[in-house]
Amino acid sequence: MAPSAAPTSPDAAPAAFPAFTRAQKVFTMLGALLGLLLAALDQTIVATAGPAIQADLGISPALYPWLTTSYLVASTMMVPVWGKLSDLLGRRAVLAAGIVVFLLGSFLCGVSRSTVSLVLFRAVQGLGSAALFTGALSVVADLFPPRERGKYQGLFGAMFGLSSVVGPLAGGFITDRLGWHWVFFINLPVGTVALALVLLRMPKLRPEGVSRGKLDVTGAVLLALAVVPLLLALSLGRGSDQVAHGGGWAWGSWQVLGMFALAAAGTALFIREERRAREPLLDLKLFRQRTFGLGNAAVFIIGAVFLSGVVFLPLFMVNVVGLSATHSGLTLTPLTLGVVAGNVLSGQLVSRLGRYKGLMLGSLVLLMVGFTVMGFTLTPDSTQAEVTVKMVLVGVGLGPSIPLYTLAIQNSVSPQQIGVATSAATFFRQLGMTLGVALMGAVFATTLSHELGTRVASATEGLPPHLRAELVSEVPGAGGEGGSARTAFHAEEVKQRVRAELEAERQRVKASDSAVAGVDAQEKRALEAVDRTDRALKESFTRAVKAVYRCAILVALLAFLVTLRLPEQPLQRGRVRTPAK
Repeated sequence: MAPSAAPTSPDAAPAAFPAFTRAQKVFTMLGALLGLLLAALDQTIVATAGPAIQADLGISPALYPWLTTSYLVASTMMVPVWGKLSDLLGRRAVLAAGIVVFLLGSFLCGVSRSTVSLVLFRAVQGLGSAALFTGALSVVADLFPPRERGKYQGLFGAMFGLSSVVGPLAGGFITDRLGWHWVFFINLPVGTVALALVLLRMPKLRPEGVSRGKLDVTGAVLLALAVVPLLLALSLGRGSDQVAHGGGWAWGSWQVLGMFALAAAGTALFIREERRAREPLLDLKLFRQRTFGLGNAAVFIIGAVFLSGVVFLPLFMVNVVGLSATHSGLTLTPLTLGVVAGNVLSGQLVSRLGRYKGLMLGSLVLLMVGFTVMGFTLTPDSTQAEVTVKMVLVGVGLGPSIPLYTLAIQNSVSPQQIGVATSAATFFRQLGMTLGVALMGAVFATTLSHELGTRVASATEGLPPHLRAELVSEVPGAGGEGGSARTAFHAEEVKQRVRAELEAERQRVKASDSAVAGVDAQEKRALEAVDRTDRALKESFTRAVKAVYRCAILVALLAFLVTLRLPEQPLQRGRVRTPAK
């Protein structure tokens, strides 16, 4: 790759930034933050309301993941499109359009009365949310010079973290008090305020020098052909044991392999089109810039581990620590606060120091230490407090990844390409997250299936077949699928049923002392087997979760090595004042 061109000093060749008034900045930031909050909150609120939606509409387990998959696919596919449009038309137009589409999708979701309509309207929400993510992060680059951007982008990153704390609580409260429909309707008043701020108080924020070219529609269609099958394959691919218990297709099935092949063909056609397009959706020449290319590579890799702690830790807290599903979700709060602290602190530091690479590398070292602690010190006897403290370190390591890499990527391009650069970072981050959850999920399910298969069989050895079958049926994931609808193994409840069953047998043979003694011995063995099974379950889930974190160490190390090669371009402090637009 050709080396990046960069100014030799922070004040050399400053970029031209328009002079905005304080009121314009404040109201623009408020509108962008509210729009981003809408999209970020929606994902966590809807996830909390999911069981109530499933029960009310009678959604089958096979279709249930589509409530999230349709949103994710539509959002990821549209990120580069909205990014290019924001450079062509301005941030205000894109943010306003995104809010309108998102609110339309929210209203239609709220009035949905069938599974198919809800899944389709969730996709409409996803189309709008892509504009909110891209537009909001691009706004910071329009309002502030590179040296000042870090602290404001830290605030946007912190919004993601706060939404993951507030979302589950708000989702539970709204669902319990008002019904699941209001999980979607609640977006309407907030979105209306955001739309008013954007339309009435926000400048156009259209980059100077950008010609009013046409959107590369062919490129957008080919991008959809590349991204949609890929995301569907990653979201719906399952291990053979998981498929046997319902939902998705096997990784080696013709459906999944066909989607991967279609995605590969779409990618090849997209690259060919972008090389020839007069106004490409994603200018491939940007990847010749080492900062842009390596920055997006690092964003993609970090995205692969970003959700690892969030997705798999609650399974450990429920099945090993013994918390309820609600309380296990609250355990993520310290991790989230760590993410928020890492976001804000790194943003402030980069604005003061004018450098970002050292902070990137430092955060990745912290992240690897956090994953190492989780991957090698978790035990079946770990407590909630112990796990909570350990997860703070992971959160602080993850936090800087959003503002710092976005800042570096934006700083490597001209102001006319800020929208494309920002959307590229968001696009590769979301792709990485999807791939990471699929890969880490495969590691988790494979490890859990193997551990349960050997440990539960050993724990129940010697029991009568009917008691052994009853115990195995109570164990989440014992069938090999890596999880089940049953949330945890409740040893005391199982013991009560065993006692009741054997008491009935004892009453039936009470005339024979030897028979009663046999039942007593059988009861003792069965209760001991329940305790062994409980321990086997905890050890199996512990090993599976530890395997995920150990894999995450290697992924974080790869991100560290890529970042090590990332050139650091000086962050400009000054600016040339031009009329605000």
